Amino acid sequence: MTATPTRTPAARTPKLNLIGLEKTEYKGGVSTLCNGCGHDSISARIINAAWEMGLKQHEVVKFSGIGCSSKTPAYFLGMSHGFNSLHGRMPSVATGALVANHRLIGIGVSGDGDTASIGIGQFKHLVRRNVPMVYIVENNGVYGLTKGQFSATADQGQKLKYAGTNPYMPLDICIEALAANATFVARSFAGDAKQLEALLKAAIAHKGLAVLDVISPCVTFNNHDESTKSYAFGKEHETPLHDLSFVPSYEQIEIDDYDDETEVQLHDGSWLVLKKLDAAYDPTDKHLAYRTLEDARKQQKLITGIFYIEPETPSFLDILQMTDTPLARLDESRTRPSRQALATLMAEL
Repeated sequence: MTATPTRTPAARTPKLNLIGLEKTEYKGGVSTLCNGCGHDSISARIINAAWEMGLKQHEVVKFSGIGCSSKTPAYFLGMSHGFNSLHGRMPSVATGALVANHRLIGIGVSGDGDTASIGIGQFKHLVRRNVPMVYIVENNGVYGLTKGQFSATADQGQKLKYAGTNPYMPLDICIEALAANATFVARSFAGDAKQLEALLKAAIAHKGLAVLDVISPCVTFNNHDESTKSYAFGKEHETPLHDLSFVPSYEQIEIDDYDDETEVQLHDGSWLVLKKLDAAYDPTDKHLAYRTLEDARKQQKLITGIFYIEPETPSFLDILQMTDTPLARLDESRTRPSRQALATLMAEL
């Protein structure tokens, strides 16, 4: 009797990108965010976009401020540079780093509190200077890291157990960016993998500042049923959502690709209406961008896509007329004035 030879399964050949790396090489540390948090979906999309574009991680620098969103750079592109700054101060650090080395690709991750509240002033100046980097706002309307206070993007009338009812109109990140003369303004939803990835690639390729507002609902604290950023829990039965020792576990929300408009059911059973920009929409028309965003607000819909793009405006580094060699790589003879130069300068004073 002849034994049948056992076939050994062929080893899987890993898929490599343009520079010969597997996608796993673009991961970071293990996330410590709440299960189901949309921020982790955004990190996954950044990993995919960077891998598919063949970015060299040592040529990427990540920036963040303070908040749940600002923890996420630790979870992607683990071999890149990074700086976790103070609350709302990420734009200053990013500006300085990219001036020191203009060959780096800057990716900033902020939140609605970090950007639209304490950091709104720095955000505005980063935008108007057109500092060449990607600026991602992971927008959920609350301070999730400090137990759920309202942020400046919280909906008027939003209710939180410990914060009461928000009486103020929200700031719209995209409108604020347009008002500051941004050259790339877009919005997406954390669960729309295909669109978000495409927008990230476009943002990385943009030669100036690219602002990408990503609606990323908080699974723990943003619990108003009518909130445009809601993950409220307990519609059918009471759950100790605000017991701070309780962190609910959810699956991440993912949606299928859609052509025009879709409704997304959130964890509490409520619905979020997402609408993509029409194929005939002109993203070079700034006034159209304003009108589109204002109409969407009145209709209580979240319009997604690129609202405005203007590639001709020189970037901050172009205006500064930087040397070809990054400042960080210049030797002392080219950065330190000679005694004679200093003496001449003092004589002029």
